[in-house]
Amino acid sequence: MSCFCSVQEEFYCEVLLLDESKLILTTQQQGIKYWLDPSKTLAEHKDLITTGPPFTLYFGVKFYAEDPCKLKEEITRYEFFLQVKQDVLQGRLPCPFNISTQLGALAIQSELGDYDPYKHTPGYVSEYRFVPDQKEELEDSIEQIHKTLMGQVPAEAENNYLAIAKTLEMYGVDLHPVFGEKQSEYFLGLTPVGVVVYKNKTQVGKYFWPRITKVHFKETQFELRVIGRDCNETSFFFDTPSKTACKNLWKCCVEHHTFFRMPENESNSLTRKLSKFSSLGSKHRYSGKTAMQIGREQSVTLPRLDLQVIRTRSKTYPKRSTQLAGRSNGGQSVTKTENASEGQSKTTALTPVKRYSTPSLSVM
Repeated sequence: MSCFCSVQEEFYCEVLLLDESKLILTTQQQGIKYWLDPSKTLAEHKDLITTGPPFTLYFGVKFYAEDPCKLKEEITRYEFFLQVKQDVLQGRLPCPFNISTQLGALAIQSELGDYDPYKHTPGYVSEYRFVPDQKEELEDSIEQIHKTLMGQVPAEAENNYLAIAKTLEMYGVDLHPVFGEKQSEYFLGLTPVGVVVYKNKTQVGKYFWPRITKVHFKETQFELRVIGRDCNETSFFFDTPSKTACKNLWKCCVEHHTFFRMPENESNSLTRKLSKFSSLGSKHRYSGKTAMQIGREQSVTLPRLDLQVIRTRSKTYPKRSTQLAGRSNGGQSVTKTENASEGQSKTTALTPVKRYSTPSLSVM
């Protein structure tokens, strides 16, 4: 009976996956759905897509598990590992130097396996990227720690990576820029346990989901109503950069609250209750399963024993070229080639490279 259907407009879409590979879709092949709202077609999201064709979408983790190490399947933990590694690289998940070196070493262990001096020649770590503005000092420390991780298979190294990353303050925080009194800049962070308020990169407030009684938006103003310890309600008002940003913040708040907090028999009623707070008449619903529903689901036996995890190699970069040129007065003279990838070389004399003692690797 397809003759009664209207002619579909052809779409060409690229989905960038977490391992940096691309999934090519067209309406003729698979009936494209926009990833953030699978109940709608791509054609129904034209107002959100400003470039294309081809349309480029990104596959990623929407709800971060509070403890990703407890995820039942290796493939799911692997996808979480890729997402968190990307968060660290792109600066969304800041971490101090010592943690960066541990995470980088575990990522290298997952990628390359045990350290082998014949295969892993000096500078091999520089072929990979772990943090923004990566320095040689970090790469040297990663190499030293990598040597201590003998025997860890990829799944174990990835699990240990997640065990450290989950302890970081910004792990899994969905940040939204807002403005407070006198247009002072704030960020509202949605987390598995509630809403966190940041000012000047410092946490100044934290409100747990059970104490949040109302979320409301009108035009560009967002309201968060909270019950205090004295059982009195207090409303906090924030301005957002645009109407679209305000509505998106409200939708994300509803979805996070529903996914992380609601028992199975209450999720739909809560979503309906929260949706009434919008004075703009939005009827947004979170249509997916909640964390509790997923945990109780009996239809699929997890982990699936016949499921094979195929890992993809990370993108590599030209190796940082460092070589021993000679010795003088008991010291070492080192030459370093820069910008080799651009066909330009610059040789400079450096002081001896410092080697740092290997910090202990603590897995939480």
